[in-house]
Amino acid sequence: MKTSGLIIRPKNIFLIFASAMMIFLFSSCSTSKPFLTSSKVPAARGTVTVKTDRNKNYVIKIELTNLAEAERLDPKKNTYVVWMVTNDNITKNIGKIESSTGFLSKKLKASFETKSSFKPARIFITADYDANIQYPSSEVILTTDNF
Repeated sequence: MKTSGLIIRPKNIFLIFASAMMIFLFSSCSTSKPFLTSSKVPAARGTVTVKTDRNKNYVIKIELTNLAEAERLDPKKNTYVVWMVTNDNITKNIGKIESSTGFLSKKLKASFETKSSFKPARIFITADYDANIQYPSSEVILTTDNF
């Protein structure tokens, strides 16, 4: 007697699960933008990645290389501050650039990560004397195009 039915083997279950995860990962909302070349620190390079988490907040990640220490700028500054311009054209201080070893490592690499309930339209970095300022200075070091 023949029985007809669907027999699912463990190997097939794994392939179905792996395929579903790949589709989910590739369809997640993530935007990456490079910083434009800086006139103040021309060697500095970096990218900003913005994606939404499961709570519908925006996760902002910044990776930087060749960013000179703020004390080496002319005029000297104390820190780099990260700013976000929202879709409503509001500018917010979202933190300062820090690295794990000293201000910037010998390889001049730094990273930054934060979450925001506001959708960013543009991200930029300024050199400032104080990280807790409310308005950006005119000393813009790096900026992105609009997202």
